[in-house]
Amino acid sequence: MPTFPCASASDSPAEPGRPLINLSGYWGRLPTLSCEEPSRTVSIDATAPPNCFPALGFHMPSTPPSSINNWWCAYNTEYGFVGFSYEVTACQSASKLKTDFLKIRQTFKGRYIRMYGFCDRTGERYYKISADRLNDIVEAAWNAGIGVHALIWFGFDGTDEWKGRRDALFGILHSNPKAKFVTRVLQFGSEPLFDGVLDPTVLAAQVTAAKANLSSLHIPVTISEMAYGYQEREADGAQDILNAIDLIDAHMLPFFSTRASTASESWPIVLTDLDWFVNNGQGKKIYLSENGWPSVTSEGVQPNSPLADYYLVLDAHCSYFKTVPGGGVGWFWHIYTDDMEPGYGLYDTSGNLKFPFSPKTTC
Repeated sequence: MPTFPCASASDSPAEPGRPLINLSGYWGRLPTLSCEEPSRTVSIDATAPPNCFPALGFHMPSTPPSSINNWWCAYNTEYGFVGFSYEVTACQSASKLKTDFLKIRQTFKGRYIRMYGFCDRTGERYYKISADRLNDIVEAAWNAGIGVHALIWFGFDGTDEWKGRRDALFGILHSNPKAKFVTRVLQFGSEPLFDGVLDPTVLAAQVTAAKANLSSLHIPVTISEMAYGYQEREADGAQDILNAIDLIDAHMLPFFSTRASTASESWPIVLTDLDWFVNNGQGKKIYLSENGWPSVTSEGVQPNSPLADYYLVLDAHCSYFKTVPGGGVGWFWHIYTDDMEPGYGLYDTSGNLKFPFSPKTTC
């Protein structure tokens, strides 16, 4: 069903593909919180060796190791470009996933893919198909040597299919011995607060329950959300979610801001939202999980600018991203191809690269 993005004190964007409605009124802010280090589903050993997953140059073992200890790279090494959003709604074949993930790793030096959308079908094999594709994602990630920000997709129509997707994902994470070694975090939804898919207190309870379910696997849990989503639902219990999540997967789509003009001038918009997450995020690691600038315009949004400008803005601030509290800021490019999200892809629908893309992964 149609939903709408809106501007806020932080000028957070909303999901791509939605019409703009000019809103005005109260733009709430959550109180500044203590910056004490919160509890974590998984702690990162400060003595982890540099040859860690998914560092560039890391060589995958032939079989999963016996322990997760010292497997993951420290958060403070994961700043700058980390990978792509990758929509799975097309239910890509295992071979297609392997090809794309290898290209993300080898051509663009990606360390992660962030799942977007869902892969399921109605009918008696509904959950079986979903589970099969999730297994394929795990296997493709292992094969390519990249990590995954896994996602439970809610959608926009208020139905409860997400419960089956959640259970299928939990099942794969527990049953596939490679899953915990490639799954960096589990995300509950893409803008679930802004979309109002669940009452915030209920969503917080789901996050807490998922943390308990996955505790033996040492997989953190979060939601994927823009700053305005938290601000908008402050009075309804958004604070409970900020308290519950293990790390922050933040949406950054400045194209939707009412202050937007061109991508080359977008940094103040990015910084406003990023400052909000730093001030309210309790020192937790931050990734920009849904982050980009489209190459097409749509009614009601600002004119487009040269295709590479937003990427160049992000790349120019690598040193800043490195120093952000919580372990720096790693950013994803939303999205891999226009076949997944028209206008947002690095590749067009003919498979052509829109512009040279070689972002910094260290600085």
